[in-house]
Amino acid sequence: MTNGPFEIVRPSTAEESADERRRRAADAFHGEAAEQSLSRELRQCDHTLAETAAGYVVDADLATAMNMALCVRAPLLVTGEPGTGKTQAAYHLAWLLGIDLLRFQARSTSTANDLRYDFDAVGYLRNAQDPEEDRSPRSAYVQRRELWQAYEAEHRCVLLIDEIDKAPRDFPNDLLRELDEHHFKDPFAAPGQPDDVVPKAGPPIVVATSNAERRLPDAFLRRCIAHHIEIDEPFLTRVVSARLDAFPRLDEDVRRRAVELFFELRNEDLAHVPSTAELLTWLATLSARGADRGALDRPLAELPGIQALIKDHQDRARLRELR
Repeated sequence: MTNGPFEIVRPSTAEESADERRRRAADAFHGEAAEQSLSRELRQCDHTLAETAAGYVVDADLATAMNMALCVRAPLLVTGEPGTGKTQAAYHLAWLLGIDLLRFQARSTSTANDLRYDFDAVGYLRNAQDPEEDRSPRSAYVQRRELWQAYEAEHRCVLLIDEIDKAPRDFPNDLLRELDEHHFKDPFAAPGQPDDVVPKAGPPIVVATSNAERRLPDAFLRRCIAHHIEIDEPFLTRVVSARLDAFPRLDEDVRRRAVELFFELRNEDLAHVPSTAELLTWLATLSARGADRGALDRPLAELPGIQALIKDHQDRARLRELR
């Protein structure tokens, strides 16, 4: 395994002063050699989901689920461990159909209304209490969120509800009307004005992702077409093969051995089990370092770049005990 400009940060030694280490690291970081060394492999891991959508690998089961969801206009629910590409499946579908994607990130405090709109209550009250300000209607303090934006779009789009299992249990149930009837009421409409918000170009294509951290309500599940992404050897073979340009300096034997070691790690009793995204980061790191087959012939805890896979210090200590 080569060191070279990839090794921007090196361990402290008595032979090199702090100022010398800083000067050398800064030169390596900003220099052309480092740029060339890191140019492709590691930056491939930093692409946005939209940029890498075209290279997403769709297997037969996922293709069937996507087709079913499109045919019956049902939400597509994609489940699996974190880092398995669930979110990117939605971006790939949008890329494939040539349409826009709107992404809503679910949180532990999310409500169904957060998907529809934000209301600036503080600004509204401040305006109402200021005698020198003209009274603005409540609708002036509304920010239309992803569902409302999808309904107003000139063309159908993909509406991604990401990590829906992070939201409170009532969140999916409170969306059942929109999923079934594709409309909701505008609570800020002026008296006498239409208050029914309906899609202009047809209902959005809803894709929801879940890490399966909690069970979703049955009423919501009944309305979905579901697909689960399982991390197995065929799946990883497809994913790695589709991203070969991200690690050009790893030959097939090294890649195969790295995947074997990845599964060995997953079979250990770890607090944090590495997933697909972490494997790809590790492979890109190995490529940038010019790792050869011999670099992987060592105990799990001493594998180069193990920090990309093992995130818990107790897991690292457990692996050291396996020697």
